[in-house]
Amino acid sequence: MERRNFLKLALAGAGAASVAAATGCGLTGGASAANDKTIKIIVTESAPYQEPTKIAVELLKAKGWTLEPTYVTDIVQPNLAVSNGEFDANYFQHGAYLQQFNVDQKLEVQPLFYVYGSPGGIWSDRYSSLQELPDGARIALPVDPSNNGRALLLLRDAGLLELKDGVGVIHTSQETITANPKNFSFVEVDQQSLSKTLPDVDAGFLFVRLAAEIGHTPEDALAFEKEADQIPFRCVVAATAEFAESEKAAALKEAYQSPEVKEWFAGYMDGVLPTPWDADPLEELDSWWQA
Repeated sequence: MERRNFLKLALAGAGAASVAAATGCGLTGGASAANDKTIKIIVTESAPYQEPTKIAVELLKAKGWTLEPTYVTDIVQPNLAVSNGEFDANYFQHGAYLQQFNVDQKLEVQPLFYVYGSPGGIWSDRYSSLQELPDGARIALPVDPSNNGRALLLLRDAGLLELKDGVGVIHTSQETITANPKNFSFVEVDQQSLSKTLPDVDAGFLFVRLAAEIGHTPEDALAFEKEADQIPFRCVVAATAEFAESEKAAALKEAYQSPEVKEWFAGYMDGVLPTPWDADPLEELDSWWQA
């Protein structure tokens, strides 16, 4: 599928693009002109985003490009800022979030390439298996819709919950629970606060990076997502369809998928974050849209 047709098909029935939805973003600057050598990118403030971006800045500089990153903690503005032309690209989100945001905001931001994978699982500081969780256990979930259902599916697969049939993970929530025999209660928190919440609950869903930051590994998780289930949660650099066809997009991909960035990920948290660079997000749309 050609990149320019990505969301024309994927968002069929979701409405036309709405630049008006992106107004009022309030970020400085504007996307660079197609014929200059400056690329403006908006990036989230955490190591797997900032450090590869710093490497990309230097690699691009050596080839005559200027990469200008703006770092934010907000997870709403980056797609709006790209859609309305304030920035050329963003790097802060996984595929499932991008999919849902496009639908909700009627945008047409599309993935350019993967940088790293963000699998997740359920961990506990109190119990060593899901079966040990007591009746009425409190379980922490990320509050945002694209991640909210991930733990619920893991609990379903372990036989501890029943969920409504035919609902994908990004539409799964407490409202889709049809049976909860152990009367689990769920505490919804901001995704970046999940690791801080873990000591106060019986178990909680964490991205593998957040788990690693507090000393946990995939091996000590009570449940961990299978590889096929991780595809919608691979983190992407995203932009408009017009930018995707540009020389700047190709230069960005070369820099972010460089040996230097690969080496950084291999050394970060003992290499816990996968780098699925042999995959093209546009060839995995079925996995995104079935999520």
